[in-house]
Amino acid sequence: MSTAAAADDAGDLGISLAQKMLSAVTGSVLTSLLVTPLDVVRVRLQSQHHTPSTQLRPLTSTLPLTQFRDMPPNLGISQCCREVFWINNNAQYCVAGPTVAPINPASVACAVEETERTTINSTLDGLRKIARNEGPRTLWRGLSPTLAMAVPANVIYFAGYDWLRTAPKSPFKNTVPDAYVPLAAGGSARIMAAVVVGPIEIFKTRMQAAHHTTTPAGHFRETLDGLREMVAAQGIRSLWRGLTLTLWRDVPFSAIYWWGYETGRNTLTDVRGRAEARKDGVEFAKGAGAEKVRRRSRSRNHENHTATLVDSFVAGATSGAVAALVTTPFDVGKTRQQVMRRAGDTTGQAVGGIVRPEDRSMPRFLLHIFKEQGIPGLFRGWAARCLKVAPACAIMISSYEVGKKMANDINDVRSQKRLGG
Repeated sequence: MSTAAAADDAGDLGISLAQKMLSAVTGSVLTSLLVTPLDVVRVRLQSQHHTPSTQLRPLTSTLPLTQFRDMPPNLGISQCCREVFWINNNAQYCVAGPTVAPINPASVACAVEETERTTINSTLDGLRKIARNEGPRTLWRGLSPTLAMAVPANVIYFAGYDWLRTAPKSPFKNTVPDAYVPLAAGGSARIMAAVVVGPIEIFKTRMQAAHHTTTPAGHFRETLDGLREMVAAQGIRSLWRGLTLTLWRDVPFSAIYWWGYETGRNTLTDVRGRAEARKDGVEFAKGAGAEKVRRRSRSRNHENHTATLVDSFVAGATSGAVAALVTTPFDVGKTRQQVMRRAGDTTGQAVGGIVRPEDRSMPRFLLHIFKEQGIPGLFRGWAARCLKVAPACAIMISSYEVGKKMANDINDVRSQKRLGG
């Protein structure tokens, strides 16, 4: 076999780990800058309290005072309804504390206005309200931890996936059917990445869920202090709170995504190969098994950067959107578990002998959400998630593939120079 043919057949194996890491870092930075606003809206949508559908009604003095004996003194409406609190998220009454006196009708109207002002109803509504009420910079809140998480996570994820999928020493080589290698490699690579960046993930989620209009430095310090208190109360393992739900979300997502991506990319490569064969007046050789893999590898090595960008972008966006939609319930559960941080919510213990829903096992927790809010509750924030994940996957994978393509071209030039010399 000639040197050129061997290089074509080698495919990704001819690209060094450092070159793959550089491609992953470039894609991570671009993706984080573009999709962080959608991620902020997704977290807000999933973490905001479920507001009852009944209308606000003033609290009358006919209700027994004992019902409100143990309420916090700051529960209620103050300074023209800065915040509206609900009793157990199911109350039909708006409580004006610290007393239980009847509410002025003007205060009720203010409560409704304040609730409408702060409640996010959709992705576009969230982008508009967050930018208007808290400033446009809030949409990029958590960008620093996002970059700190995305860079090592994607390096481990993408480089690990490539190795597990193509390396001769991969545990899946000759043990898993070729059609299912992307499923196994994608899920395994995601497990490794999720474990490494778990503490950064919980920091980012809590920082994005904060509603207070303080400075970015204040948000960072407040979130860091909250994590310190959590670690002091529960130990270092609490930094991986939600990891089980994260894996329930990310492992099937990665398996679906990579299987869909490889299938879509292969289909686009075959379509392009048939078109080129017709143009050249030759018969398109489909091949089978290892021969089909080598044919596709040679075709991709010979295609230009634009073709690589388009094919990987389309395949990545499509498979990413489908995988994001299917795994949204696990994303909802993960977010709700990680944003627990108020007094009594960070102990991890049952309150009053009752186990909180967030402390239940994953299936029981999602069943609780279904019983409480139905299917819409399980898929809350699905639009923001899909709008974020689809372009993120497309940008990340196309940047990664184009980067590898450029690295492969550079390696070919160096090889030719060495042979010529």
